Amino acid sequence: MRFILIQLIRFYKYFISPLLGNNCRFYPSCSSYALEALEQHGVIIGLFLIIKRIVKCQPFHKGGIDHVPQKFGRKNAKY
Repeated sequence: MRFILIQLIRFYKYFISPLLGNNCRFYPSCSSYALEALEQHGVIIGLFLIIKRIVKCQPFHKGGIDHVPQKFGRKNAKY
């Protein structure tokens, strides 16, 4: 499953994204973030982090630097 998701994201990153232009509000780009999240945390946590990131990718969020957390859990949560 992880392999398939990574291949789909790579396809998007190299074939579809260049047609849409560079308009990501974050660094690293959302597709790079997704690849890193899947590689570091696996499918379940990776998908959670990807969805969390995509929800933030909208005009009302300022964007900026948003790296994949090295460890995932309550210590990284912002209350």
